[in-house]
Amino acid sequence: MKGSTRAKLSKLLTSVKKEGVKHKVRVALVEKDKVINEVKDLLSRYKVIAILDISGVPSREYKEIKKALSKYGVVKVYKNTLIYRALKDLSIRGLDELEPYLVGVNAYFFTNLNAFEIANILDKLVTLRYAKPGDKATDDIYVPEGPTGIPPGPMMSVFGKLKIRTMVKEGVIWIAKETKVASAGDEISVELASLLRKLNVKPIAVKLNAKVVWDNGTILRSDQLRLDIESFRKDLITAFQLSKNLAVNIALPIPEIMPEVLSKAFTHAVTLASHIAYVTPDTAPFAFRIAVAKAQALALILSQKNPDLRLNVGIAVVTTTQQPTQQPAPATEAKKEEEEEKKEVSEEEIAEGISSLFG
Repeated sequence: MKGSTRAKLSKLLTSVKKEGVKHKVRVALVEKDKVINEVKDLLSRYKVIAILDISGVPSREYKEIKKALSKYGVVKVYKNTLIYRALKDLSIRGLDELEPYLVGVNAYFFTNLNAFEIANILDKLVTLRYAKPGDKATDDIYVPEGPTGIPPGPMMSVFGKLKIRTMVKEGVIWIAKETKVASAGDEISVELASLLRKLNVKPIAVKLNAKVVWDNGTILRSDQLRLDIESFRKDLITAFQLSKNLAVNIALPIPEIMPEVLSKAFTHAVTLASHIAYVTPDTAPFAFRIAVAKAQALALILSQKNPDLRLNVGIAVVTTTQQPTQQPAPATEAKKEEEEEKKEVSEEEIAEGISSLFG
């Protein structure tokens, strides 16, 4: 081939290559613009984005979870740089806080659920897969009792190594009873991974975790998405009880507490009337019991100071539900009664008490 011909051919090939590169670049730019416009469209329909960490999640399990999430919104895997460009073009609030999370392998969940609903749903969407050597057990792992379908032979030693009691029955290895073979956090050995697969046991839980949720400008990290429902329930009950008690104590006139307000007011009124000896059909029994108790206490004091009076005195036990009873009181109780009653007994009551004792 002549030199001139070779030069022309080389020039032609270079030109073709350049055109090919330009074509690829044009296609790539078109695809990027398409993705950016798609993200913008999704953000016009959904106000919340959850960034899901899918690193290490097998394709099959990811598809299962994605399918379950599809009823709540749209799950897409995009390049982080394209997401950033789309969000920047839209001038969304909180982009600076969101940017540090746009790294790694992410799926983007566009939805109108709030952040706590998303976290709750993700916690429930758990799929199981076979264990691989080196995996960490996500929970305690058990092998069930019964036939394994594995013929006796070399596998018997594997069962023995894993401390699984077995027996040969009907031509296959049977597990004598359900056995725990690993605790949560334990590393799965080669032998255990192989055996679990043979037994069709899928012990490794797979779920997606939200790294962060963007809710119309508000950024919520993963550690802010966990709600202690039981603690919240207890706090709510306590708050309700405290507010109810306050409302009853200040006699707030609302239908929900009026029965308690009226009952409390009636009890206080009867108690007050009884102590000031205001006699009505409702207070008479209590007023008389209080009067008898005071008289008995006074008589006891007098008999201690002047035994020559020879007063036959007992202490009346006063309740609002039972008749007063006469019981002899020890000297120590008498002293306590003396201290309590000295402040309440007036001269008038002393006179009344003495009159009742001597007829």
